[in-house]
Amino acid sequence: MRLYEPGEIVVARSELPGLAWPAIPDAERQGVLSVLAQLQYSQFYGPERLRALQYLQLGNVVRYAQRASPWYRKSLAGVEPRGLDDATWSTLPLLTRRVLQERASHVATPPPKAHGKVRRITTSGSTGAPVSMNQTGLTELFWNAFALRELLWRRADLTERLAIVRLSLDPAAAWPEGARTPGWLRLGDAIAPQAESRVLDIRTPVRKQLEWLRRVEPAWLLTYPSNLHHLALEARRQGLGLPTLRGAITLSEVLRPETRALVHEVFGVAIGDSYTTQEAGYLAIQCPEHERYHVQSEGVLLEVLDGDGKPVPPGGVGRVVISTLHNLATPLIRYEVGDWAEVGPPCPCGRGLPVLTRILGRERNLLITPDGDRVYPFFGTAALVERLPVLQHQLVQTARDALEMRLVTGRPLEEAEVAWVVAHLRERLGADYRVEVTFHDALERGASGKFEDFVCLVED
Repeated sequence: MRLYEPGEIVVARSELPGLAWPAIPDAERQGVLSVLAQLQYSQFYGPERLRALQYLQLGNVVRYAQRASPWYRKSLAGVEPRGLDDATWSTLPLLTRRVLQERASHVATPPPKAHGKVRRITTSGSTGAPVSMNQTGLTELFWNAFALRELLWRRADLTERLAIVRLSLDPAAAWPEGARTPGWLRLGDAIAPQAESRVLDIRTPVRKQLEWLRRVEPAWLLTYPSNLHHLALEARRQGLGLPTLRGAITLSEVLRPETRALVHEVFGVAIGDSYTTQEAGYLAIQCPEHERYHVQSEGVLLEVLDGDGKPVPPGGVGRVVISTLHNLATPLIRYEVGDWAEVGPPCPCGRGLPVLTRILGRERNLLITPDGDRVYPFFGTAALVERLPVLQHQLVQTARDALEMRLVTGRPLEEAEVAWVVAHLRERLGADYRVEVTFHDALERGASGKFEDFVCLVED
């Protein structure tokens, strides 16, 4: 007998002695589930009500930033936090990635203690310009709530096995059998404590990933679109499938229609995609009923602007500008993410959350190793940024054994620093590549409006 059905919110873990059902979880999980329960209602609010609630919370963010941040004290001088509306909001200055790179300490604020522990994060640099900033326990709580919302939207059975192939800091994830973790994600055991996840580091060659997945026999797979695409290509090449797989979830990159079609052809499953950034967490999640994306308005105000800074209409493509609602450690107010998106019309599913039909600008290629394997090219952005004045970077594979690292730096690098870049890349990518370091005033986007921090020019 099933304890609950896929897609239901049922707390299956109780921390109160002598109580199994209805369950009362610990304080941390209570916070996540409280937000999640509210999200179940707010997704059906109308656009006007959602925007009013966003401005109510953003008034708190603006007020705090004006008081505690040197950057916002100047840039938001004279802005009245009460009574914010679209007209006022559109006049606020944009926060660029370059400012966040160069003046992060001026943007950051000491958050309220009740918001939890502050942690420092460095973005992966998928736009080629990594940033470092602060987040709090509260921002992590909302991240987990939106992650659980996505699983509910996918109608996933959280008692089944999830396989995760992504960057992992757990050394066990690099072993042939990967790492085991309870639940589907951190705090996911608030809903299904008996569930199990298996994690494999994405730097594992694709053919070995496929071997691992066939041994693990997952019901669901979480990974990046480019990695999933090459997994499907490898499976088709070998004439293999994943018989136990019932669905795939992708994040962090552009999901192309051809990847959806290929995965359905080879594995017989649909893909549920989400739009996330390390700076702001969940920005949009694919609708449970359609291949379009709902902006997560309870966590972010997302604008799509044209070249004149005006909102684009449905069908239009523009720059993504976000304002986070809950991170008082590094408030992001009208922050240019570096992505482009296409605005969609209201969704027939009935949700009032704004719609994006496409997200552009986050695709990453896979590196082809000298012996022909495909691997995810994680080349240690954090170390690069912490050690050197790197403002923007792009790694280009010009041959199976040759790489070009293109850099925009705050000052000329010394010879020893250039030598360190070469050694760093060889160590992180695990091969003795020929590495050329070149310097540029700026690294421009391609004709499509996208920027890729890794580009493979090698013909397979």
